[in-house]
Amino acid sequence: MNALTQLLGTEHPLIQAPMAGVQGAALAVPVSNAGALGSLPCAMLSPEALERELTTLASGTQRPYNVNFFCHVPPEPDEAREAAWRAWLTAYYHEAGLDIDSVPPGAGRVPFNRAAADVLERFRPKVVSFHFGLPDLDLLDRVKSWGSVVLSSATTVEEARWLEAFGADAIIAQGVEAGGHRGMFLSDDLTTQSGTFALLPQIVAAVSVPVIAAGGIADATGVAAAMALGASGVQVGTAYLCCTEATTSAIHRAALQSEAAHHTALTHLFTGRPARGIVNRVMRELGSMNPVAPAFPLATAAMAPLRAHWEAKGSGDFSPLWSGQNASGCREVSAAELTRDLVQGFKNPAAR
Repeated sequence: MNALTQLLGTEHPLIQAPMAGVQGAALAVPVSNAGALGSLPCAMLSPEALERELTTLASGTQRPYNVNFFCHVPPEPDEAREAAWRAWLTAYYHEAGLDIDSVPPGAGRVPFNRAAADVLERFRPKVVSFHFGLPDLDLLDRVKSWGSVVLSSATTVEEARWLEAFGADAIIAQGVEAGGHRGMFLSDDLTTQSGTFALLPQIVAAVSVPVIAAGGIADATGVAAAMALGASGVQVGTAYLCCTEATTSAIHRAALQSEAAHHTALTHLFTGRPARGIVNRVMRELGSMNPVAPAFPLATAAMAPLRAHWEAKGSGDFSPLWSGQNASGCREVSAAELTRDLVQGFKNPAAR
């Protein structure tokens, strides 16, 4: 037991990172039942889908679980930027025999809102976490009124201080090694992003709430190292991507377990925000950070048909193959087995 396990109500200070598009409640339940904190990514769920997933969670475990939402401000549509983006993609559409003019613009992901809060209130989850800052104060106060613990991600010391000042109960220190979307929200400057083991002790020194290390941690040794640097707990994502309960595609699983996983990069081609994934054809040819890509999450719409076309042919050349810089922990095992292996790191003398 430490400050974080007391706050979360878990046996172990381990959080399974929420990973939208590759998991649902089926992965979170066994993690929670193994004594850690299972997480449900909710940014891509409609209120109806959210209720179904929460019902599955509530019926599958009596232990705490985490629900995760994005807090981005939806951008104003920019017709000129969208047209320029589609011009960059036109040759790929022709190659695939697809009509780019038939693709409607769309968001793909929505921020935490009143409709989601209405669903959550019926379940009152122990933990609610956010990415890209925190929601508006009225929504945050509503979440806290249920007794839910609030977590959010910080990628800099400044973000950590901001989160503590505005009500986060614990902070996830997200190193630049982490897979998926960067949680950065006070700046778009990628030069501010630090590695986990450089960022972690600085955030620990800067705030008084528990700090959770995230990014590049794939096994019990990494867990122990994070705890030795002052973390109150650890969040692990990429290692869970190949678990039997994950919905990760066969193409994505194969990439994670291949030599390709040794080369990842930050890219905003797939959604409009920087996110770490395995380098593939479209990232190499367009440049992983292309300024023409529309603002988050508007880039998703025009990329989605290309992804579907090539995945149907067995190719991940246009897919967001999210992965951290350390995919060595990806194994075809149950989420419960992986959780049991990871928590051995808390038993290491260096972690005390």
